[in-house]
Amino acid sequence: QDFHNSKQNHKLLPKCHLLYRLVKVMYICSYATPMATTALCTLLSRTSAFTPVASRAVSLTSSPLSPPSSRVIHSLPSSTKSITAPSSSSRPWTSLTSLFSTTEEVDPGVVEGTDLRVLKYPHPALRAPNEEIPMEELTGPGSEISKIAKEMFLVMYATQGVGLAAPQVGINKRLMVYNESGDPKKWMSETVMINPKIVEFSEAKDVEQEGCLSFPDMGGDVERSKWIKVEAQNLKGKKMKKKFKGWEARIFQHEYDHLDGTVYIDRLTEEGKDKVQPRLDELVSDFGEGGVL
Repeated sequence: QDFHNSKQNHKLLPKCHLLYRLVKVMYICSYATPMATTALCTLLSRTSAFTPVASRAVSLTSSPLSPPSSRVIHSLPSSTKSITAPSSSSRPWTSLTSLFSTTEEVDPGVVEGTDLRVLKYPHPALRAPNEEIPMEELTGPGSEISKIAKEMFLVMYATQGVGLAAPQVGINKRLMVYNESGDPKKWMSETVMINPKIVEFSEAKDVEQEGCLSFPDMGGDVERSKWIKVEAQNLKGKKMKKKFKGWEARIFQHEYDHLDGTVYIDRLTEEGKDKVQPRLDELVSDFGEGGVL
């Protein structure tokens, strides 16, 4: 009361009231904060969304509904996922036609809708000359070549690949198919190339690991041009020109080699050939004589 009656201290009243309120708030906080913190921690510990990551990982991997994946992730030219691809020297080999795929290429065996099968080394069709397809055989969708191309796509999709050359299925003609997505639902991306020719190679090269369904369970480093220019015909005989870069260029060069009776092991270094020779010997034993580097 004396304080309030003092004129000298009259101007200090607002400041004192403010100090009182601050002290009151601090007192409440000092009591309430530990309680709130304890309650929050209890709530979080009983909520599955905030359980420790390690314990959640154990429960996930041990669940019979989610077995560990055996798929091998490969580098993609334009991935929507932020995955850092391993270097070619550290990642496992993969069949070339699965380079755009998230799974390794597989041998489908019997494919519904066709009698075509993927041939294994040392089948002679892999080394035989391949005939150019004359214009009279290219009569549009109803032609024999069109039917063959359609069946080749069936085999290609069954292998989970993105490209296939006719010699690989025992047809010695200069014909190849590919779909860079490897997805049969994206049929607009399907390309049939008749009598293709590589008319220009880049001087720049790169080296990547390749494999092939005709050479199962093996692979090696292959040097190829980074870009190429190609001329070919479509199913109606119309001429087309394309330039392929990066992975597409590598895929095309690999499949184009098949049309010339060349297989990827021909492009391995001497060291690379030495590494795969034991496996080649096994393939000769399994599939017949006549397969040589």
